[in-house]
Amino acid sequence: MLIFDADDTLWENNVIFERVIDEFLEWMTPPGGDRAAVRAVLDGIEAAHAVTLGYGSKVFLHSLGECVRQLRGRAVTAAEAARIAGWTPAFDGGRVELIPGVAETLAELARRHELLLLTKGDTEEQQRKVAVSGLTGHFRAVHVVAEKNVGTYEELIRSYDLVPSAVWMIGNSPRSDILPARAAGLNAVFIPNDHTWVLEDGELDPGDKKVLRLAAFGDLLRHF
Repeated sequence: MLIFDADDTLWENNVIFERVIDEFLEWMTPPGGDRAAVRAVLDGIEAAHAVTLGYGSKVFLHSLGECVRQLRGRAVTAAEAARIAGWTPAFDGGRVELIPGVAETLAELARRHELLLLTKGDTEEQQRKVAVSGLTGHFRAVHVVAEKNVGTYEELIRSYDLVPSAVWMIGNSPRSDILPARAAGLNAVFIPNDHTWVLEDGELDPGDKKVLRLAAFGDLLRHF
């Protein structure tokens, strides 16, 4: 059984958020101001909101509004709210940008193995991305969850009566894909993405032989 992450593993995702953040920081950083300090405020807000509100573009845009409120020390004006809402179309596209090698690699792997898709975030938003990706047919099932933690992986093990040592979790996020999967007894494949969200970082044990590190998605065919 191979379990795949979606965002920034199968298709680009966080790069879209980073483009908006760049524009936001340009707007919110005063002349001669500290751009990194503004980003730190936003990162803190996003970290807090991830715990209480979850993930996805709606939560992200809400975080931008909260960042404006904190930085300005007052309520967000109608003009500011409209400017933030103007970034909504960046996340409403009818397509996703597949990472190179994903389509053909999944097609081949699906002929050899059973595949699952495990993604977290807003259910409607994630389901839309899965649908437009054209990849749905490769997976036995698609699971959209609020959070990917040890309990999430343990539930999958129970639901499918899996033998953990025969299962691999494949993703770009140490925090959500690799570390909790390993804690649940699964093997893992780490495929870094240069645009991975800073809140998904985590320290991997370089001596962990049950974590396979690959440079590109297509490299999976050499191992599975």
